[in-house]
Amino acid sequence: MSEWTWEYEGYDPSAERLRESLCALGNGYFATRGAIPECRPGLVHCPGTYAAGCYNRLESTVVGRDVVNEDMVNLPNWLLLRFRARSPDGVRGPWLTPDSAALLDHRQVLDLRRGVLVRTSRYRDEARRVLQVEQTRLVHMGDPHLAALRTVLTAEDWSGDVEIESSLDGDVMNANVHRYRSLNRRHLARVRTGGREPGTVWLHCRTSSSDIGIAMAARSVAVGPPAVSSQLRPGRHRAIHRMVVPLAPGRPVEVEKTVALHTSRDTAISDPLGAAVDRVTAAPGFSALLLSHTAAWRRLWRRSDIRIPGQAGRILRLHLFHVLQTLSPHTADLDVGVPARGLHGEAYRGHVFWDELFVLPYLNLHFPEVSRALLTYRHRRLGRACRAAEAIGRAGAMYPWQSGSDGREETQELHLNPRSGRWLPDNSRLQHHVGSAVAYNVWQYCEATGDTEFLFTKGAEMLVQIARFWADSAVLDPAAGRYRIRGVVGPDEYHDGYPGADRPGLDDNTYTNVTAAWVIARALDLLRRLPVWRRRELFERIRLDPGELPRWEEVSRRLHVPYHQGVISQFAGYDDLAELDWDAYRARYDSIRRLDRLLEAEGDTVNRYKASKQADVLMLGHLFPPAELHGLFRRLGYHLDDDVWSRTVDYYLRRTSHGSTLSELVHAWVLTRVRRAEAWQYFHEALEADITDIQGGTTGEGIHLGAMAGTLDLVQRCLTGLETRGDALALDPVPLPALSEYGFALSHRGHWGISLRRHSGRLELAVPDSEQSPVRVVLADRAVTVAPGETCTLQLPTS
Repeated sequence: MSEWTWEYEGYDPSAERLRESLCALGNGYFATRGAIPECRPGLVHCPGTYAAGCYNRLESTVVGRDVVNEDMVNLPNWLLLRFRARSPDGVRGPWLTPDSAALLDHRQVLDLRRGVLVRTSRYRDEARRVLQVEQTRLVHMGDPHLAALRTVLTAEDWSGDVEIESSLDGDVMNANVHRYRSLNRRHLARVRTGGREPGTVWLHCRTSSSDIGIAMAARSVAVGPPAVSSQLRPGRHRAIHRMVVPLAPGRPVEVEKTVALHTSRDTAISDPLGAAVDRVTAAPGFSALLLSHTAAWRRLWRRSDIRIPGQAGRILRLHLFHVLQTLSPHTADLDVGVPARGLHGEAYRGHVFWDELFVLPYLNLHFPEVSRALLTYRHRRLGRACRAAEAIGRAGAMYPWQSGSDGREETQELHLNPRSGRWLPDNSRLQHHVGSAVAYNVWQYCEATGDTEFLFTKGAEMLVQIARFWADSAVLDPAAGRYRIRGVVGPDEYHDGYPGADRPGLDDNTYTNVTAAWVIARALDLLRRLPVWRRRELFERIRLDPGELPRWEEVSRRLHVPYHQGVISQFAGYDDLAELDWDAYRARYDSIRRLDRLLEAEGDTVNRYKASKQADVLMLGHLFPPAELHGLFRRLGYHLDDDVWSRTVDYYLRRTSHGSTLSELVHAWVLTRVRRAEAWQYFHEALEADITDIQGGTTGEGIHLGAMAGTLDLVQRCLTGLETRGDALALDPVPLPALSEYGFALSHRGHWGISLRRHSGRLELAVPDSEQSPVRVVLADRAVTVAPGETCTLQLPTS
């Protein structure tokens, strides 16, 4: 395989869902899984097409309770195209699929450079006729409403007709996640179909409760020998175009299927159906579409490509490919957030969590317009977050742990443990630290871009309202002389309460408290920076009394951080928990990543043990450089030096099961500046998490977007020590031997395409020619200025 392709040889039903996720194609507006067009959905195949922000709410009955879940909707299946041979006397052979004994060869190639999926297969039917099939698929990166499938059929040593059926299928449901099977999963209603000669069929439907109109139009045409017959057959749920085309050895038949997708959420259209039919009618042929699609990808790669030798570089490029397919420049025009599993599957119901914390730092330096749009998604839902805080008696904004269409809390009330088959209370909605993630992203975006217009308006409103929530959540403990935040859940997620407690939640989660202190401090800094007129306007708009601010200052300096045994505690009372016999569990189970499920199935609970699903305290080392983290603890009145931090890292490394793909990523980041050999081990696991499906079946339900983007950011910011400080780029490279060479381009404060390259112990920074001001680069021991059109080469220390 080349550095730009991923190849899959042979057909393996057990791996099909994984391949469908990894071979999904998208453009930021919608994506389609890499399913085989001639196969129907079932236990092996899970075709899916998902439009960003297209959600629907359904009610289900679970263990006697009525629950409501909002899901990203699986849209009508546009891929369907099947074929079978027909003898001269009209006798039809079977429809050919890889699941039949007729399959001889099968190969898929995902071409990252061009954004296409190429599949080749050979079939032999019951009459011993061999048919070659080559398919090329794209979801257009230039026109976000178009997709196309070219199928080339070639007869080997026989002549006759081939019957081809090209369809749009509205009889679909959300079936990608097996553990959701007992829930209501049919989101599409009022399906109607039709046709327009000579070769276009269409389908229109609506989501059942959100009432989003969805329209698809498909134009199918045979190129080569003229069709013997062509029929459009609209049905109740499917619109079918059936063709019969003559085949002869050496005379391949090419079928081009071009599809347009519109929804009623789109702008600048009259109605979705009319827009879809018009667009597919005006679309050029496949060759022209491929050219413009490839050109669009070329422009994306120019702005974002990362260059690292070897297998690590190949995987990083695959990760970047899937990030761009979920969050492309087209996303800047949409009202959407960062779906945790991309547009690649239905896990987590397509919801928006805190994963933007791992995604936006990369986008800020390549596609800042996309970052701004994703933050605007949060701002549009600020009112809902304020109402959520008010509902529990708090001021400010409480963002939901899971967000969807309108910003209400979408976290399910019950979740299924597939090991025990039991439905259990889901308390993850207590992860209020998601608000700190929103605030952090606002600050990082504005630091990277210098977008003071956003910072002083929408950004300020979000940052101040989140700080207000934290200040109001903190309660003074007179005995300790400290403020405490009670009843939360930290990033660890395993611990959602104390053993035997009658209510969920933990007290003084260190990550929550420290990030809350940071948010309040940043909000106070921002209020001091705001122009007087803007500050007055902001106070009036959100009804903030300036008399609140002295208390904010006090809370930001006196929040409680628990310690035990010379290390930072994950939360108050952590040291009272029992130690887990890790060796015994590793010996008993093939994988203990989801230790919570294993213990619950045994009648136990992970709340009893010092065991974490993923990095919690150590997340602080991911967010903040060492100097800033030490400064945060000093502000809070605590001592944190390298020795304390190193002991804390060691302590939690021994007690983490890595039940999340984000876990290895964060540990790699933290260890890069502590123990580099171990850092590479964790980074290697983070790289391979999705391609090897390290979580045991989860990637088939959608890629892990935060982890993919996080690996890119680890190279971009962690290995380089890159920070955006005002108008300067600060660099403090770390020598990680396994990744000693890398290169990428970035944008910064009006400069597009700044090249940063490390090789042969040197760091080379080239600023493209422009009318912009020179770039100031700050290193640990010096500062340099690089003018547009100049290149600066810096010799790096050997240790």
